[in-house]
Amino acid sequence: MKLNHSLLSVAAAAALLFTPSLQAKPFKWASQGEIATWDIHSQNNALQNGLHANVYESLVYYNSKTFDVEPVLATAWKEISPTQVRFTLRQGVKFHDGSSLTTDDAVYSIQRAMAKTSNFTPYVQGISKVVKVDAQNFDVMLSSPNPVLLRQMTELRIMSKAWAEKNKSVEPKDIKGTDENFAHRNAMGTGPYTLDSWQPDVKMVFKRNPNWWGKMDGNVTEIVYTPIKSAATRIAALLSGEVDMVLDPSPQDLGRLRASPDLKVIDGLENRTIFLGMDQFREELPGSNIKGKNPLKDVRVRKALYQAIDAETISRNIMRGLGKPTGTIVAPQVAGYTEAVGKRFPYSVDASKKLLAEAGYPDGFEVDFACPNNRYINDEAICQAVTAMWARVGVKAKLRTLPLVNYFPMIQRHEASIYMLGWGVPTFDSLYSLQSLVRTVGQGGDGNYNVGRYSNQRMDYLVDRIKAETDAPVRARMLTEALQLSNDTVSHIPLHDQVIPWAMKKNVELVHRADNRVDMRTVKVN
Repeated sequence: MKLNHSLLSVAAAAALLFTPSLQAKPFKWASQGEIATWDIHSQNNALQNGLHANVYESLVYYNSKTFDVEPVLATAWKEISPTQVRFTLRQGVKFHDGSSLTTDDAVYSIQRAMAKTSNFTPYVQGISKVVKVDAQNFDVMLSSPNPVLLRQMTELRIMSKAWAEKNKSVEPKDIKGTDENFAHRNAMGTGPYTLDSWQPDVKMVFKRNPNWWGKMDGNVTEIVYTPIKSAATRIAALLSGEVDMVLDPSPQDLGRLRASPDLKVIDGLENRTIFLGMDQFREELPGSNIKGKNPLKDVRVRKALYQAIDAETISRNIMRGLGKPTGTIVAPQVAGYTEAVGKRFPYSVDASKKLLAEAGYPDGFEVDFACPNNRYINDEAICQAVTAMWARVGVKAKLRTLPLVNYFPMIQRHEASIYMLGWGVPTFDSLYSLQSLVRTVGQGGDGNYNVGRYSNQRMDYLVDRIKAETDAPVRARMLTEALQLSNDTVSHIPLHDQVIPWAMKKNVELVHRADNRVDMRTVKVN
């Protein structure tokens, strides 16, 4: 029997060795953007978070088909009290270096996300501390009850404490600065893929992790991601077969892509809203011809800029239907949104001019305007159109565009007077947007991306109440009230919700997600 068992083992081992090579399926895909870092708590960016998820895993994650929260590195969780939640860690999970995942790693990683240099503070809002219970359990202690804790946890990925300490990466890289840590260019998680190489602005390569604990629905053994800024070059790469998928085909190319017998396009509404933010903090705007005061502090000026923008024309001519005009800062899938709160102020050049005159700027003014040029659908073209629309009412916007790797640290250093931002909502709950975008800058996640430094006492009161409110109808009303207050005070200028088409070869199967994230666990290349 021993001999037979050995023979079976050899045969099984041989099968394991040969099966991957016989079924090996590389998947090559592209989009316009490059990521800023491999440090999982340094920069909160949707494209980057999706790529990180190939290598690093969270305690829980969204099911790609239902968007229900499901177990990943945690197998169970229970409420010990309204402010104490106990998580049970999955046993037998190994990091890519062969070391075992422990509760110490989970506790450390959540604490790391709470660090001053972390951009992941919106995901740890309400967490006061994390405490190890034993080898399999740890407790998340809350400052108040948190009805969206599990949804926040979907973006908190786990790093090896020992690896971070060994490689002097205990604290996240400060994305606003130039200093690097080891975790900036290197990665070591528990996920289904390992990071094989990363050449910034060239490509990154992932290899299938043979020791992954989970079940893979897809068949991809190698992933090659290539950032290609030029839309024409991205489409040429897809048409030639150089890549299998393009995440962000340009609107003008969709017709011929849909008509190609070798390709298919899958569409869906993204949970991302594109809007403009404004510096409402400085007493004087750098580079403006208005001295001694800041026009953007006046709500009449902000509303004038808003009403000077013809969002329908942008949707029709620039977005070609891939932007659904909106009047608020969250998409319809997000809790708190209502049709009433999503209604735009009407486009009116006359109303805009009247508001500017009332505010004391009958001839308009000069202002700095910054936009990314490789992050959102036709971002640069949108900003060029807005610049022309503002010129009609006398506002001379001095437009400058930057690649996303440079753009986001720049606006976080408060170096733009008016800026474009696209905001997805990973929790599908408006608190994530309200706390990050319109809560006065403070501790934790408060004002994390409020780079215009908007401040309103009533807004702060509502956001702080929402954080701890567990009565669902009361909470829903407060979310909507806060969104309406954002609209009424013109905290931002909403433009549209993105509609995202993915273009790919006919032999590719995957699940289209509202967060514009490719879940590699589901991808099949036939």
